[in-house]
Amino acid sequence: MKINGNEVKPGMVIQHLDTLWAVVKSEAVKPGKGGAFAQVELKNLLDGRKMNERFRAADKVERVRLEQKDHQFLFADGDMLTFMDTENYEQIALQRDWVGDEQASYLQDGMMVTLEFHESRPIGITLPQHVELEVTDTEPALKGQTASKSFKPAVLSNGVRTAVPPFVGPGERIVVATEDGSYVRRAE
Repeated sequence: MKINGNEVKPGMVIQHLDTLWAVVKSEAVKPGKGGAFAQVELKNLLDGRKMNERFRAADKVERVRLEQKDHQFLFADGDMLTFMDTENYEQIALQRDWVGDEQASYLQDGMMVTLEFHESRPIGITLPQHVELEVTDTEPALKGQTASKSFKPAVLSNGVRTAVPPFVGPGERIVVATEDGSYVRRAE
């Protein structure tokens, strides 16, 4: 689907220079001299590089629609992560570095994720916003530390380091944001 260059918005996926790009930022610029344009920051969905581009209103840009499918994470085998389509039970194995080491560390057996496809080729993965993990190691709380909003370092069961409130100790289960690994709350 073709759209005008000034209609490009963050979150869209476009075909530009024979590859797929995700629009990260878009700013409308109206210089004193000349026509208005959109200054757009793009991220390549295939190799991760970034680029800035200008699109004028008269420029036509190809907007790409991605197919999103729910998949269940089954297991990790070395550098391969295996997911199953919940509709037709087909399995797909993806490289750990394609998923990203940071995101892969939050995968748990049976976890539901959303894979994005373009022409039957996976190009993106979305994990749940929060996961429940166990605190394996943390420092003991210091006396008087509970009066202020202070945090102490902790190591989680998946090996990720985060900061937790002073009342959280080893063996406790907490909810963590998968986006940045930050503490959300104690698990119920």
